[in-house]
Amino acid sequence: MRILYIGDDWVGSNARSLADGFREAGHEVVVVDSTKVTLPQRFSPPWIYSKLARRRAGWDIMAVHDEIDRLAADFTPDVLFVFKGVHLDQQRLLSVPARVRIHYSPDDVSNPENTSPAYLAHEAAWDLIVTTKRHNVSELRERGARAVTFVASAYDPAWHRPCARRGGDRFLAGFIGARRPDRTGLLVDLAREHRSRLAVYGPGWRREPALVRAGAAVRGPVYGEHFSVAVAAVTANLVLLNSANRDTHTCRSFEIPAAGGLFVGERTDEHAALLAEDSECFLFSGTAELREILDRCDRHPGQAAKVAEAGYRRIVSGGHRYVDRAREIIDAIA
Repeated sequence: MRILYIGDDWVGSNARSLADGFREAGHEVVVVDSTKVTLPQRFSPPWIYSKLARRRAGWDIMAVHDEIDRLAADFTPDVLFVFKGVHLDQQRLLSVPARVRIHYSPDDVSNPENTSPAYLAHEAAWDLIVTTKRHNVSELRERGARAVTFVASAYDPAWHRPCARRGGDRFLAGFIGARRPDRTGLLVDLAREHRSRLAVYGPGWRREPALVRAGAAVRGPVYGEHFSVAVAAVTANLVLLNSANRDTHTCRSFEIPAAGGLFVGERTDEHAALLAEDSECFLFSGTAELREILDRCDRHPGQAAKVAEAGYRRIVSGGHRYVDRAREIIDAIA
């Protein structure tokens, strides 16, 4: 198929990985980068406008759509695939000539942060909506979506693979992800207990003074291969879910073990089905259980390494790459 793909195309983005997955699955893919609309550069005029007006800059939206229309006229796609295009002009997207128009939602579409009034007004006009949240399937159908399919998150072997450790960094525990209120208290408590043996990577954490005062290694976001390098320096890699999205799994559920890291995550049905507890991962339901796991990893690093290796083998042999998800989506429209 010829797929005109709209999504953020920066290195390490999930949208880029899925676009490459469609190409690897044998389809001809042309990408239009939507990053200028989705993630305007901090303190740029479009960023300031988005904060003041509570919507994206119209001139950037128009520029992206002009490129979409120009490429569509030349490429004549079979499929228009839009990766979380809630800030784009829905009418213009749905008017692009294509046999099938698909919208992909990587986040909870019942969370207002992940939608827009315009998207909701046109949601039922999409031929297929793909969601990574099982609970969204029935909710989307109740909202009038024509067709809905669930696909799990994934990992990209181009970025998520075991890497050699760089430098002298070695941490007992680590977390890679954005600063959120539902994560802050736990990580601050762990920092006070483990100090420099805890590493925290991601946007916003340097603005959390309690983490810095506790002595944790607080660093910025890591993408692409840098993600796997960060994982390599950590014994116990924490997989913390986003409660605002009602997550029961996340991209990290696949990326951490694919990078060779020990998966230490919140106990959910999806996590329990993905990896065998205590032999391929460690799961916890509260801070006391997490502390016991970290103490076990500290006292028995060899056992922790064996569990990480078993988790790695389970994930990379389980059909969890982006190319596998691309095939699932194509099967859904076939």
